[in-house]
Amino acid sequence: MKTDIEIAREAKLRHIKDVAADYGIDEDELIYYGKDKAKLDDGLYERIKDKKNGKLVLVTAINPTPAGEGKTTTTIGLGEALGAMGKNAILALREPSLGPCFGIKGGACGGGYAQVVPMDDINLHFTGDFHAITSANNLLAALLDNHIHQGNELRIDTRNIVLKRCMDMNDRALRNIVAGLGPKSDGFVREDHFSITVATEIMAILCLCEGMEDLKDKLSRIIVAYNLDGNPVTAKDLGAVGAMAALLKDAIKPNLVQTLTGTGALVHGGPFANIAHGCNSIRATKYALKLADIVITEAGFGADLGAEKFLDIKCRKAGLKPDAVVLVATVRALKYNGGVKKEDLSKEDLCALERGIVNLEKHIENLQKYNVPIVVTLNSFTADTQAEYEFIKKFCEDRGCEFALSEVWAKGAGGGRALAEKVLFTLDNKRSDFAPIYSDEMSLTEKIETVAREIYGADGVNYLPAAKSSLENLTQNGFGDLPVCIAKTQYSLSDNEKLLARPAGFDITVREAYVSAGAGFVVALTGNILTMPGLPRHPAALDIDVDARGNITGLF
Repeated sequence: MKTDIEIAREAKLRHIKDVAADYGIDEDELIYYGKDKAKLDDGLYERIKDKKNGKLVLVTAINPTPAGEGKTTTTIGLGEALGAMGKNAILALREPSLGPCFGIKGGACGGGYAQVVPMDDINLHFTGDFHAITSANNLLAALLDNHIHQGNELRIDTRNIVLKRCMDMNDRALRNIVAGLGPKSDGFVREDHFSITVATEIMAILCLCEGMEDLKDKLSRIIVAYNLDGNPVTAKDLGAVGAMAALLKDAIKPNLVQTLTGTGALVHGGPFANIAHGCNSIRATKYALKLADIVITEAGFGADLGAEKFLDIKCRKAGLKPDAVVLVATVRALKYNGGVKKEDLSKEDLCALERGIVNLEKHIENLQKYNVPIVVTLNSFTADTQAEYEFIKKFCEDRGCEFALSEVWAKGAGGGRALAEKVLFTLDNKRSDFAPIYSDEMSLTEKIETVAREIYGADGVNYLPAAKSSLENLTQNGFGDLPVCIAKTQYSLSDNEKLLARPAGFDITVREAYVSAGAGFVVALTGNILTMPGLPRHPAALDIDVDARGNITGLF
């Protein structure tokens, strides 16, 4: 089979104005970025805001494994299948980060015959949203250090600066640095840090804001440091809000692209789900709900991360209510959870499948706690056997879930028809009584412990002294009613990536906690999770090239 980029390059793309027209979008409501990409003008939402919302379908997955699950591919294929069936459907997805694109994971535009395109543009610079977020964050950092250098009127404690600089690349050498070295004119010497752009609070704010005024309000509340009295210093205190908003004025507009079959896709925002809240922007989702009868969106990594944060943070903030959840798994991943080595996953092994399917079982149980109907889909691989399919199908149906096989990678829209039919049946015949898993009134520790026990399956939570003190201070400072965003490894239900399947008899350890006051949630760091990833021994970047005609190779 051809590579993803070969398939994408051979696709005959529709002009983006024609894609837009399918959803009733006028040409003067588009801001063109060439023939195949456009941003949606703010005036569009004003025109359609009173329309009835479409149905919202969330796609999530079991914990990721080296065997691959294909959640985004399944999401896109489902959208293609619904479009091919004559349904008015649209996708709402996250933008890819350059970090994993050049690291180990690759791009995030789907794969095979289920892709959003132009995949090379989307995976690289796209419409410049990530550049704008990076610039706004680093402008704030520059204004902070300049304020200190120019006399420090706000009495900022240089030992208690919490804002980090950022770049959208995996670079472990920048996690902990010393800034300000050199002569006096180069500023104060201090310890500094970098995060990857997708882990910044500004990324979270862009994805959670409702418009320009809301954006500016959220930016104003970003805590950059604490003064010598222990009181917070904000972006508003530094006078940074207007200039940051100017950098972000176009970035907050959703981006419209298309799938290989011409179904529309709003691709906007891109926080990671292991270190941030893992969902595309509220604005893109709300536009989508007004433009189409069915909206297919996805949340990062497994349901213990992206889906939990979609349901407990994004839905809470935006007043959204999902109508169904699609839970993606593979035979290979379930056998991997059952102890089979990666090189042996192509062999039929029902015993290993029975051992590993408990991971899927836990995710089903978790999602059922939110009272949303579930469709389980298996992303098909050629080595899978009918016996394995039948075992998983019965397992899911015994637990009240609809089940469908997905072959979208190899067959595109046609390979997603069975899944699309199950989703349509669920939307028509099953009711969603969605509610978040914890209330605003619970304490921060109660919220963390609820997620740990109910979603991860932990016995309890241990707090390192620094985390315990931070949570107490945050509560005293009025942040106790915020939702919690738990940073945790994606590879396990626990905070130990080596504990596969369905771990039991473990505690979660919270080592650090801080508030993203602008975004409106409290972050709890567990395990050894890092906000600046590193590159692997053989980064994907080493296989990427461009020929004399400008054609990129090696991108996937």
